[in-house]
Amino acid sequence: MNYLRKGLCTLIFAAFLGCNDEQPQDSPVNLAVNFQHRTTLKVGGEGAAEITAYDTRSKKLFIVNVEKKEISVYDISDLNAPKQKNSIPIGNGAPNSVSCANGKLAVAIENTVKQNNGKVHIYDAATQNLEQSYTVGALPDMLSFSKDGKLLLCANEGEPNKDYTQDPEGSVSIINTASKTVKTLDFKSFNSQLSSLQSKGLRVFGPNATLAQDVEPEYIAIADNGKTAWVSLQENNAIARVNLTSQTIEALYPLGFKDYSLEKNYIDPSDKDGKKELRKVPVFGMYQPDAICTVTIKGTQYLISANEGDSREYEGTPGYVGETRVKKLRLDPTAFPSSEDWQNEAKLGRLKIAKDLGDTDNDGDYDALYSYGARSFSVWSENGNLLYDSGNSIAKELMARSADRFNDNDKRSDDKGAEPESVAVLNIKDQRYLLFVGLERTDQVLVYDLTTPTNPKFLDILSHSGDEAPEGILTLTADESPSGKELVIIANEDSGTVSIFENIASN
Repeated sequence: MNYLRKGLCTLIFAAFLGCNDEQPQDSPVNLAVNFQHRTTLKVGGEGAAEITAYDTRSKKLFIVNVEKKEISVYDISDLNAPKQKNSIPIGNGAPNSVSCANGKLAVAIENTVKQNNGKVHIYDAATQNLEQSYTVGALPDMLSFSKDGKLLLCANEGEPNKDYTQDPEGSVSIINTASKTVKTLDFKSFNSQLSSLQSKGLRVFGPNATLAQDVEPEYIAIADNGKTAWVSLQENNAIARVNLTSQTIEALYPLGFKDYSLEKNYIDPSDKDGKKELRKVPVFGMYQPDAICTVTIKGTQYLISANEGDSREYEGTPGYVGETRVKKLRLDPTAFPSSEDWQNEAKLGRLKIAKDLGDTDNDGDYDALYSYGARSFSVWSENGNLLYDSGNSIAKELMARSADRFNDNDKRSDDKGAEPESVAVLNIKDQRYLLFVGLERTDQVLVYDLTTPTNPKFLDILSHSGDEAPEGILTLTADESPSGKELVIIANEDSGTVSIFENIASN
């Protein structure tokens, strides 16, 4: 099958994994899937489509449009003829995220001065009238309603200014939609645990920054029961756990490192070797998840992360640039013998690594190398224990099926590979679970069967066309969908489009 031709992808397979013994014999459930591309919304240019939210009552799709500093709106009640509606302009600041629940639309808005507190606006989704506004922390980057809509959580990234002379604290805001109150949680209580957390893989490395300043909350996943939330701290290589009953951040889980010298993890570390091949290298990867999501399967809670990776580059004065290439480093001669020629560009010299890690004996040379991201997705327990990592299987699937897309045709091998950016789970009748993984640099969404979370099975690739850079993925169950069939809605940052795929095999 040509995965790129005609902008559609077909997934056809029968129900399996022992589902029949979990469903009533007199009420069979169709668990087959056959996703096909239905339509693409051309919202605008680059940055016109980043994150989406869908209101089941008005059947409107709300799209973060950074290009125009608005929320673009489409009526998708008829997928054959989506209708663009009046947008929601954002006056001061810029929108970063949207979420819908119970007929309400929430929008996260950064301040015109990013280091100052931001806002969350709540609108009536049908009328698009502003109903409430809340002050949250600096740079509200992602927000999400709890399943029942009673709580709205906002991850406030708190990025420094370009000179790195102002570094606000990262935080998490909890908005109670009934009482119309907001509580913003900081990370100060963890400052005293810095050494212990760093020994487990937490990174705190900003100039003169405390842990509370250095953490940058990126993404939020909320348990179905609304009692717990998890927050990815991408640059810090960790996940935070939030107790929503006590409204406290109760734990930080450093994620540790991935060993690229193990065969299951081999990578292509160079864009200058003239080859697309996976090989053993003496390097560790930081997981550094961007998007995370959570799912409960057979009573057990799981977290899934897209291990994109991210560096800090602030080129003001004094600024801070955290990455460099291996060829520019002073390597420890014992750990990296000169006879191995590791700094050759065709070997390891082109790989970008973190400057703050690796000089384990503080003698000025690097005893170990740590690169950005893990080029994978992972499944974690609710307490931050690694249950599964996809290793280098993403790279292998791309080489086998669309070699020209491998690490963006090898151009990103020296950086973070395909850059898994987004993850979303589709629950089919509480019996089958599909995982969608968006690859920013290869313009694709990979599909896995997640029904056994510790052993996901690759199924297929959703590709539409062109240079898209999928940023956000939204899944709708058949009950939520305007067509009565499961949908996958993909917001593409580079192309400014939204692609909609439908499961035509759905009941």
